[in-house]
Amino acid sequence: MNRKTSTVLATAVGAGLLAAATLAAQRIPAGLTNADLQQRAVPSGLEQVFNGLVATRQAPGWIAWSVGAVPGDHRSCGSGRDDVGVRLEPARHGTGARPRVALEGPSQILVFFRAEQGRVQKVRVISPDCDIDAGGLPVHWLTDVDPKESVSLLASFARDFTHAPHRALGDGALTALALHRDASALGALRRFAAAGQPRELRKQAAFWLAAARGREGFEAVQALLHDSDPAFRAELTFPVFVSKEPGAVDVLVRMARGDESAKVRRQALFWLGQKAGAKAVATIEGAIENDPDPEVKKRAVFALSQMPKDEGVPRLMEIARSHRNLEVRRQAMFWLGQSNDPHALAFFEEILKR
Repeated sequence: MNRKTSTVLATAVGAGLLAAATLAAQRIPAGLTNADLQQRAVPSGLEQVFNGLVATRQAPGWIAWSVGAVPGDHRSCGSGRDDVGVRLEPARHGTGARPRVALEGPSQILVFFRAEQGRVQKVRVISPDCDIDAGGLPVHWLTDVDPKESVSLLASFARDFTHAPHRALGDGALTALALHRDASALGALRRFAAAGQPRELRKQAAFWLAAARGREGFEAVQALLHDSDPAFRAELTFPVFVSKEPGAVDVLVRMARGDESAKVRRQALFWLGQKAGAKAVATIEGAIENDPDPEVKKRAVFALSQMPKDEGVPRLMEIARSHRNLEVRRQAMFWLGQSNDPHALAFFEEILKR
């Protein structure tokens, strides 16, 4: 066998393995039970097929499919408890299920839509390694779904995020969209986070950019830090906090030190207080000393109280003893009193004996 033939054969084998893995991922999940299953291939035209299925559902039922997931541990069995799997319907309709143990985050996510009276009422994201009890209801399982079409469909529901009757539906759709591996999901989140969109939608989109979309998502959040709305910039401090990308702490530091809005500086200091490390401490102490806004100083003192006690308590005691600003000293005393730390108790005894 010559080199060219070997290369062609290896390519064919690799493509075959990829196709087999894709096909396996599209199959009805092994853990899905207690369901009236109906399977259908939808290689294109997802929205039309989906809308047709929704329109014909007067009694409750589910429509679902599988797509590739972003890297990371985004496993969700939807129950919030370790000993119970997913019940798509209330317990009286199902037998219960137990989650399976997996060593790595899933490479796929399952997207479930609940339809009733011709309308979608709920979107749920479930990990393929969960046991799922459908409560005896119909489940239309779609295969060959194009991830881009899945993103587009979910985006149509996520746009209603800020409308009160649809808030939960929009939240579920936005979560599902964010966890799609396909690059079109990143583009959709960027559009939702852009100026001109409702602030609540922008805030949630920015969170998912930072939490799920890796370096590109974090860079998209950084680009938003120049937004003209200080209330929105303040909301960005949490996405920066949750990002696991290198440099996230540095961005929080810059926001705490340099943003023109006192509200942004206060929020950045709050989240820095949840971080340990020299950069966080230096920035918080710098705000106590140098920030011109009294409320920012108070938030900085509070931030020290949120740090690990072996870091925060000694600094609070030092401030309470000797800081030149009376209100800052009072704030330090107050948060020392809330710490329940034995060193703080000894400090109060020392003060009272003077």
